[in-house]
Amino acid sequence: MARRTPIYPAHVALGARLIEFGGWDMPLSYTGVGEEHHAVRQRCGLFDVSHMGEVEVRGPEAGALCQQLTVNDVAKLRIGDAQYSILCNERGGVIDDLVVLRTGADRYLLIVNAANTATDLAWITERNRGRAEVVDRSAALGLLALQGPDSEIALRTLTPARLNSLRPFAAVETTVAGRRAWVSRTGYTGEDGFELLLDAGDALGAWEAVLDAVRRRGGLPAGLGARDTLRLEAGLPLHGSDLDAETTPFEAGLAWVVKLRKGDFIGRAPLAAQAAGSPRRLVAFELAEPAVPRHGHTIWHEGTAVGAVTSGMKSPTLGTFIGLGYVASGVSAPQTPIAIEIRGRRVPGRIVDRPFYRRVRQEQTG
Repeated sequence: MARRTPIYPAHVALGARLIEFGGWDMPLSYTGVGEEHHAVRQRCGLFDVSHMGEVEVRGPEAGALCQQLTVNDVAKLRIGDAQYSILCNERGGVIDDLVVLRTGADRYLLIVNAANTATDLAWITERNRGRAEVVDRSAALGLLALQGPDSEIALRTLTPARLNSLRPFAAVETTVAGRRAWVSRTGYTGEDGFELLLDAGDALGAWEAVLDAVRRRGGLPAGLGARDTLRLEAGLPLHGSDLDAETTPFEAGLAWVVKLRKGDFIGRAPLAAQAAGSPRRLVAFELAEPAVPRHGHTIWHEGTAVGAVTSGMKSPTLGTFIGLGYVASGVSAPQTPIAIEIRGRRVPGRIVDRPFYRRVRQEQTG
């Protein structure tokens, strides 16, 4: 039986279309993927992402353990700082991508993908060897994502935190609608926004209060369907589709996350060997004709198969058919002509710069 987040009763009351995802009953959409997508791009939307896993690492050796396990430089984090990072295996393959949040002098919270929580926890525990206390806090916490250009305006009515001074990937411990929460300026949509980490028992009440504020701005609750279309337009990879244990951060265009100079960490040697160049690259592409590219479709260049699609869709914002896929490095430059084999037909397209969509920064008013 699939698990349910603390927000599940609200999803049912809102008439959400529910699906099983990563072992959880989750809302695919409420009013429709396209409508929810546009609400986030133009105003704001609220997501339940409480299915994500949270692993707390604490104790005097917590920082050293996180430094060994992840590719980014944990030593740079101050209390209240977060960073995007990656857990790699000994071959440099991506076990998971995650956010590391430093919540205290000797406390770190690793926010991991829902489907990978058990695997990540086992990986961390096995390599801990008693140095730090590793605790699965996934069931004890709820996580909401408020995203879109009006997110700050909506949230400022519910919290005393000075949101206008909260920089990207910074977090503050505060209250939201009277409930204790960590509020971070993070997200997975390509828009400005916040993620709210609360005790599971407070999550539903916070959801209802934030959703009221969202609706006052003309926003909507949003499901996993819009979350996926938004992240793909922003060129953000999805673990299990664009990232897996057989791909490396360098292949995925995530070299900026890997801090080779910080010292030793799991996967460092093979990643250092790839730093000068990898044999394949994750690229963005756009099709010249209407057709939906799907995971696994072959990518062709001048009559030769050069790779495969990992994600694809019709972009709600741009109206074009877009996707991500791995190709041989020699044909990875933007504007390179390609074709995607879809239902036995090779649909022409070209490699383009990533991201497909980049938000226009604007001053908060209202």
